[in-house]
Amino acid sequence: MKPVAVTNPYEGKADAIRTGGQLFIGYNCLDCHGAEGSGAMGPSFQDGRWHFGGSPGEVFESIYQGRPDGMPAWGGRISNDQIWMLTAYVRSLSSKDLSTENFTGKTVERTGH
Repeated sequence: MKPVAVTNPYEGKADAIRTGGQLFIGYNCLDCHGAEGSGAMGPSFQDGRWHFGGSPGEVFESIYQGRPDGMPAWGGRISNDQIWMLTAYVRSLSSKDLSTENFTGKTVERTGH
């Protein structure tokens, strides 16, 4: 059976993304995920790599249920609307594919081996 696609009511909405960024700071998400989701003890959101999936529903689930080895469950502690705004915010951070850039920000060509 195919999973149901879940739509984030706040996806791509600037006001909600801004609020999600404030929640990210207010709930100390940056302590583990770094400033602007750059990564620290927890994974980065800027590189487009999602260990538990990067769809809106999968990110919501990660925040709601938590994940092994450190990610706390926020479901029932904060509203679903806030989780959706956090989801919109962290997904907005991965709009740039950093995997083909070197440290100067210049694009480098990938070669297959």
